[in-house]
Amino acid sequence: MDRSPKVLNLPSLLPYVFYMNSALNAKGIILQAFEQFRLKSCVNFKPRGSEYHFISAQKNRGCSSHVGRSSKYGQPLSIGNYCDHIGIVEHEFLHALGIWHEQSRYDRDEYVTIVWKNIRRGHERNFVKVSPHYSTTLGFPYDYSSVLHYSETSFSKGEGPTIITKQPEYQKIIGQRLEMSPQDALMLNKLYGCKKSISFMEHCNFDNQRLCGMSRCTKSFVGGWKRRKTVIGGTAHTLPTGDTARLESREMTPSRKCSVQCLQFYYYHSGNESDQLNVWMRVYRDERNPNGTLHHMGQITGSPGSHWMPYHVPLNATKTFQVEFEVRKGAGQSTGGFSIDDINLSETECPHHTWQIKDFENLLTTSDINTVVYSPRYYSPEGYAYQIAIYLREMLFGVYVRLVSGKYDDQLQWPYHHRQVTIQLLDQNPHTQQRMSKQISITTEPSLQDGKRNLNIQYEYYDSWNNPRKVGMLENRGDKSFYVNPAVGYLKFLTLTQLKHREFLKGGNICFLITMQGEPSNPDIHNYIFCSVFSYTPLIMLIIFIISRYLQSAF
Repeated sequence: MDRSPKVLNLPSLLPYVFYMNSALNAKGIILQAFEQFRLKSCVNFKPRGSEYHFISAQKNRGCSSHVGRSSKYGQPLSIGNYCDHIGIVEHEFLHALGIWHEQSRYDRDEYVTIVWKNIRRGHERNFVKVSPHYSTTLGFPYDYSSVLHYSETSFSKGEGPTIITKQPEYQKIIGQRLEMSPQDALMLNKLYGCKKSISFMEHCNFDNQRLCGMSRCTKSFVGGWKRRKTVIGGTAHTLPTGDTARLESREMTPSRKCSVQCLQFYYYHSGNESDQLNVWMRVYRDERNPNGTLHHMGQITGSPGSHWMPYHVPLNATKTFQVEFEVRKGAGQSTGGFSIDDINLSETECPHHTWQIKDFENLLTTSDINTVVYSPRYYSPEGYAYQIAIYLREMLFGVYVRLVSGKYDDQLQWPYHHRQVTIQLLDQNPHTQQRMSKQISITTEPSLQDGKRNLNIQYEYYDSWNNPRKVGMLENRGDKSFYVNPAVGYLKFLTLTQLKHREFLKGGNICFLITMQGEPSNPDIHNYIFCSVFSYTPLIMLIIFIISRYLQSAF
């Protein structure tokens, strides 16, 4: 079933506005959701110009949207209190794009049982099936993992579940609000006739002999790049310093105006600490330069490890380009080398920081309750220092962020307001379009949001976003001392059961992707590129506010 009206009559480019009462954090999350739609489909969003039909994102009561186009002059879509999570935002925009709730399928009785006696009075209509006269399957099976499926206790009056799955193993799966499921994306693409997504460019996991169309070349390197099913160390050998092996991608041409790409892959380093894995970008600007121009974009070196590591490389190609992986032999003996896998390339921004925690399940279940694991000290593009903190609670864990003192504090403006930090626990599925990651976003608000004290988010609040050297406490950690502010975050980020559902664990390790949105102000901070569609700055928000105010007066 496509869970959609048979005649949708909507273009794949949707205008939108932010109504003036939209919350700042919700606006940033909506922009992030748009990037997921662009990554996984051909559906795109643009700020409204003079179009009659557009979506008006508002902060009304609750989280809601009409299914499909319902009105001219601003179709309301509500992202109210506690709705500012990317899975909920995707849920509502999928409704606006014409897709019904999963449990509303006309064939749903084959897959779930609705327990009508447990539904709160007045909410029975939410569980009514959609007639086949208004919907069709489109050939897709029932999707228990859909972001549009109700949970087992949705609208329950507290006397038991309202939905029971016919297959018990899915009882705790329904109602997930991580991200749209792979089938949600497939359905959206079929509904809108998508041939390809907007921002996705390439994926390779080397499952076939063709190496994803990549070519190999070597310079005196014995063997060069080889396709393996597993990583092996190999026997000790000595090669001349400087010998290289290259792996070149196919040629690709950017399609988005913002000239931002992100290369992500996993690597395994079993060689010598002086060996190098270099990432190059070869750009073909015109026919007068048939060999292109090489740009060095990243380098991995140092001590070898015993596990796979994620790595992100920001690119900025404006013309046709290739990506090249080069292994360069360092001095001394090597018992292995570099291995790479699960390559993904998309026209999106890279996360600012990647934090991998080893053997996390064991760490979670054996540590004392409320043990805290701190990330390294990170810097935002503007130069503000901060840390991520993980609070371990045996069967679940919380995630927090705190400002800490850094080397640029005396050059920065304080307090640090109206910025957004996004912490994503990566679903480590090899293909970026198949991922359903878990993330939270926290805005550095000047004051507490209404009602936030009593929900999942916890503010230990007194000047949390001011200069830690003035309002923070001195903390000694090993041989380092620095000032720290109170932490802001979520008491319950993910349970152990949820952690095992997707591919959050890879080799026992988890990976957090961290981004702090803001404009760079310090010349020592490099490699941050703004995409006009996605940058999250007070200037952009001010422009949106002005547009929204004009539209309100027009009504």
